[in-house]
Amino acid sequence: MSAYQELEKNATNYALEAVRLDKQGSRGMAITMYQKSIENLLHLVQLYPEYDLNKVYVQKAVAYQERIKAIQGTIGVPSEQPHTEARNGGRKEDETKKSEDGKSSYEELLGTEKLNVKWAEVVGLDHAKKAVKEAIIYPVQRPDLFPLGWPRGILLFGPPGCGKTLLAAAVATEIDATFVSIDAASIMSKWLGEAEQNVARLFGQVRKSSLEGKPAIVFVDELDSLMGKHTNEVGGEIRVRNQFLKEMDGIVDKGKNLHVYVIGATNKPWDLDWAFIRRFQKRILVPLPDRHTRLMMFKLYTASLQLAPNVELQELARLSEGFSGSDIRDFNQSAQLKLIGEFFESGKASDRRAKPRPLTMEDFSQILEERKPSVSPDMLALYDRWFEAFKAL
Repeated sequence: MSAYQELEKNATNYALEAVRLDKQGSRGMAITMYQKSIENLLHLVQLYPEYDLNKVYVQKAVAYQERIKAIQGTIGVPSEQPHTEARNGGRKEDETKKSEDGKSSYEELLGTEKLNVKWAEVVGLDHAKKAVKEAIIYPVQRPDLFPLGWPRGILLFGPPGCGKTLLAAAVATEIDATFVSIDAASIMSKWLGEAEQNVARLFGQVRKSSLEGKPAIVFVDELDSLMGKHTNEVGGEIRVRNQFLKEMDGIVDKGKNLHVYVIGATNKPWDLDWAFIRRFQKRILVPLPDRHTRLMMFKLYTASLQLAPNVELQELARLSEGFSGSDIRDFNQSAQLKLIGEFFESGKASDRRAKPRPLTMEDFSQILEERKPSVSPDMLALYDRWFEAFKAL
């Protein structure tokens, strides 16, 4: 597993465990888990400063920090300065909006900052892009051509690191939509006690955006955590799930061509409750990249690198069978990092005129020996079986 994937997975797991402990009343342990999630999210942002989705990660870190403060206020633990200030534009705690009763404001949870992700950055995924265009982009451009309406719920499922979040962000950029990104941990941690009311407020806001002429996309990450099958649900969870069902039904307003869409992303579609599955009229597999797509990715990620004449991208695409998109990005980054490390250790880096040597095929071959695909064949078989049972392109 790559560094990027490990940090992202750890952040998600810590956040979900924090929510579970929070709901059980284990507040001290919940704080610890929230803090670990924040640390992983901010480390992710620090390692990949140019990644377009960093805004989403910072937003989640801020949400979890606010929940920590709320818990500390109830158990008398002194509040700490949030770790997110330096990476959140220098914003200080006292500048964070508060409601009159001291709770964090509802607006803070909503990631409505515009993302600038272009279609060109979503390499491959032709079937997924075609399905999303038919469901969202074409109805926005020519609603008069859809007398029977169009889908409002789109489920993106598949192995981690294959571009589900990137695809949703690119669609939002294409139609200039209000993009609201939420996840189960953010909802349950920040909205605890009033979650269902704020779900209603969220959908009210995006409906208003649509009525004012601006499409809106609600992106629900880790959908299975919020809308999956659970055996030990508490009352708050059940109410949130029921409110989501009600609101998803409500965006298909008869007589109103609202451009409000719910895009859900999950790595575990088999954990979803059937009541939610059927509300996603489009259920789209986002698969591992095929050989041609891997070649395009290698061309994209090596465009800014200096390559030796013996580097054969076609061969690298063949050898990287089973790699996800994030695997390939991290593969190229690892080759470059190893080369830069060699350059510094040689002592040449002190000379500002000196440059590292070009990357050779041998450099890439060495990384291939040290890295394996992050998705197992058993996992791929599970996705294929679920897709055959529930696909709706």
